[in-house]
Amino acid sequence: MSVTLAETASRAAHILARPATINGLTVPNRIAMAPMTRMFSPGGVPGEDVVSYYARRAAAGVGLIVTEGTYVGHDSAGLSDRVPRFHGTEQLAGWAKVADAVHAAGGTIVPQLWHIGMVRNQGDQPFPEAPAVGPSGLRIGEDEATGKAMTQRDLDDVIGAFAEAAAAAERIGFDGVELHGAHGYLIDQFLWAGTNHRTDAYGGDPVARTRFAAEIVAAVRERVSPDFPVIFRYSQWKMDAYDARLAETPEELEAILAPLASAGVDAFHASTRRYWRPEFDDSDLNLAGWTRKLTGKTAITVGSVGLEGEFGKAFQGEGAALGSLDDLLDRMERDEFDMVAVGRALLQDPDWARKVLAGRFDELTPFDAAALQTLS
Repeated sequence: MSVTLAETASRAAHILARPATINGLTVPNRIAMAPMTRMFSPGGVPGEDVVSYYARRAAAGVGLIVTEGTYVGHDSAGLSDRVPRFHGTEQLAGWAKVADAVHAAGGTIVPQLWHIGMVRNQGDQPFPEAPAVGPSGLRIGEDEATGKAMTQRDLDDVIGAFAEAAAAAERIGFDGVELHGAHGYLIDQFLWAGTNHRTDAYGGDPVARTRFAAEIVAAVRERVSPDFPVIFRYSQWKMDAYDARLAETPEELEAILAPLASAGVDAFHASTRRYWRPEFDDSDLNLAGWTRKLTGKTAITVGSVGLEGEFGKAFQGEGAALGSLDDLLDRMERDEFDMVAVGRALLQDPDWARKVLAGRFDELTPFDAAALQTLS
């Protein structure tokens, strides 16, 4: 039996409008804004345009905003002086204004804390003398190290940088933090066997490869209040290896997630390119669904929500039409996962959440990758 647009709209308003709880935080609805790098912060400082960018989407009904990735206080963390940083007096003052504006608009907000690791090239800003660092000095697809394999001091410094950024987030008024452990960046470089060839306690089997991430989570947990939410974003795929996998079976995935949950993760943000794809054989559960089943923690799904077409192609301007939300709503009704993060559709249409929650599907603006540079 076919489902009418009006029926889908009514279901969306009911299912997505429910509040969600992440540790001590109550999010007003089930819609999150996915982190999207924009490079609109010269000197790493978010200005008034960044304040209005996030406040506009909070005012339009986004329940939880996850900011674009922000560099932690480690010189090797980034590759651009236009990506915001989450350290420094001026930078944190800018972020405090963002948090205040989102709260005034009725939303909640967490910064995504980020270290890119071996994605960095020698000479990149904002600190051109800093080396690229990683578990083994390997970039994705390399057999020979072209960067620095991290020493114990390096590991301790980065762990401390994440913990200090989390403490700063709570101090200046954010509602929690998200740790970027996905897409082939530093934390993920430790999780994935393709880039982690270490033979010490931080390399080897999946549990050992999780140690660095778990130590970051534990250090963050120690520096923030017990009810302050800690979200961990992870993925199987990498930016330069779409077919990469951390885990081939649910058992392997559980071995990775369990130490993170024990260390203090309150919610997992399971990044996939297409949320509707089953993660393992013999089950319809996607990655977020398996995450919730295996850990019992809040799970956030993401991946081409509200779009049709492949992740990469959409950014190249190919085939990015609006897609159906019926499958998403079916999964949320079954409690497969708790929240849904929306990226490109929300970037294109700042009022996406308001329209969906009100059942105004006919007013949604189709995604147009060519218009990305003009969006605010």
